[in-house]
Amino acid sequence: MAQPPPKRLNISDAYTIPQKHKAFSVTRCDLRIVATTVVLLFATWYAFKGDKHLPQIYALCSLDGRKIYTVDSSNSVVQCVLIHKSHVAATGDLDDIRKNAIDTVKTHSVAVRYLPRGSIMIPGISDSHCHILEYGASRQIPLSTGKTLKETVSLVRDYVVKNPDIEHDRSRVVEGWGWDHASWDVERWPSWEDLEADPQVAGRPVILQSRDGHALWVSKDIIKDNAPYPDDIEGGFIFRDEEGNPTGIFMDSAQDLIKRRPPGKEELERRFRTTVGEALAIRVYGMSFFDQHGQYWGDVHKPVMASGNGRLSAKSVKIFADGALRSGGAALYEPYSDNPSTRGVMRITAESLNKVIPRFLKDGWQVNVHAIGDRANGIVLDAFEASLKGVNVSALRPRLEHAQILTKNDMMRLGKLGVIASIQPTHAISDMWFAEDRLGSERVKGLYAFRSILESGARITLGSDFPVEEINPLKGFYAAVTRLTTEGTSPHGPGGWFPEQRLTRIEALRGMTIDPAYASFTEDTLGSLVPGKRADLVVLSQDIMTIATSSIMKTSVIATFLDGRPVYGKI
Repeated sequence: MAQPPPKRLNISDAYTIPQKHKAFSVTRCDLRIVATTVVLLFATWYAFKGDKHLPQIYALCSLDGRKIYTVDSSNSVVQCVLIHKSHVAATGDLDDIRKNAIDTVKTHSVAVRYLPRGSIMIPGISDSHCHILEYGASRQIPLSTGKTLKETVSLVRDYVVKNPDIEHDRSRVVEGWGWDHASWDVERWPSWEDLEADPQVAGRPVILQSRDGHALWVSKDIIKDNAPYPDDIEGGFIFRDEEGNPTGIFMDSAQDLIKRRPPGKEELERRFRTTVGEALAIRVYGMSFFDQHGQYWGDVHKPVMASGNGRLSAKSVKIFADGALRSGGAALYEPYSDNPSTRGVMRITAESLNKVIPRFLKDGWQVNVHAIGDRANGIVLDAFEASLKGVNVSALRPRLEHAQILTKNDMMRLGKLGVIASIQPTHAISDMWFAEDRLGSERVKGLYAFRSILESGARITLGSDFPVEEINPLKGFYAAVTRLTTEGTSPHGPGGWFPEQRLTRIEALRGMTIDPAYASFTEDTLGSLVPGKRADLVVLSQDIMTIATSSIMKTSVIATFLDGRPVYGKI
């Protein structure tokens, strides 16, 4: 049976989306192709079935009065938006729109299309942090749906049986993504023995990635093929039995000890198209992966912005500071409450961060650092603080990816330094069930403390981290404003988990529109419906800004527009 990380640990250190959600335009995800992380905006793969021949100049108006949320600097709500070609030309009431059409686009004739009764319009929604290829990989075997260890193994068996080429070739490596021991009926780490217990799976080389991407669960054959193993791994660890033998779990940097055949071009395209089949990529903001053991490349490659008619940008680098809370790898100042033998791991040293961050910033790259634990966030903020002295922070916009557990002092530093907090509200409603056991009753108050982060003066941007969480951005909005499960429950009752940390609806909407645009240097062209910006917008069936929170998840998408042209739905 798998055991917790040993005390001698080196501390130095999917499922189908309902049709009603397919039209969301979501922007910023990790896409790792040739060591590249990409952040993306998506709408839908499905062809527009409405009017494909809208005029160059037209207005979209609400029949219910002012029901178009522009997310401008005043959070204005208007009746109409005038669209000229691919951009917003004006906003306001219909009479104002007609007058503006004469003044701005020199026409007296404006075609008007009306939104359905009860619906609203908002800017295209952005997802600030997600993983494209990993999502495609996670759809191969739906491991995230397994609610017990045995059921999860049975999903591997079913995949083998349904693929004759794999079933009849026991040497074929079986790979999957998404198992989550924290969601099983009995929370325990799996082992190679659990895989060997199933006759169809036994004797096969199996490599299964955890839901959070920070652990591998492998079979006996894989353990044997990759032996021998070092006693200590900087930034990671191997679970071992009482005799010191690997049990099949390799955490964080220890995952690199398991050699995997790099996916070929066809496999990468298959994974990408799987994701695209549920969310069509339309605007991509890339994060290039940083390998601390590789050569520095920031002065060789140059950032790219708004290439391909504004569809592709690659201006940032992503660095991993620590592991994940779910798998016990997040770097904490004090030991885990439910496992005092460890306080997590740093995957990169403070010295390396202090060396590489200023180099990337100097060479024009935005620096985005994955940091979960309070110790990791503190070390990263130390490096940012040293690197940002005397510079224009608004020109650099460094980001903490996740910023999950922060001390009060570090929350204040976020605002003072101008570092962006890239957060994922759905993590809060997933982790709230085990968080206090893991962190203790006092330290848990600094976990997913969204309100406190905002009040420190920091800017936030919201994402999903799919496939770790669901791809549906409405769930992120709902989680941010309720801190409840979609069934309306929480460890603290129907008022929400630490309800004082909830965001307002306008804060959540800005966190999914204009704030992600700022975080990706595109706020001048995206993120709000104001004159001069690209006409990316979404029409929703209900007013998520005013309806009962219990009804938010019942909202569907009526239409999605990109550059003023419909890509999904019908108006």
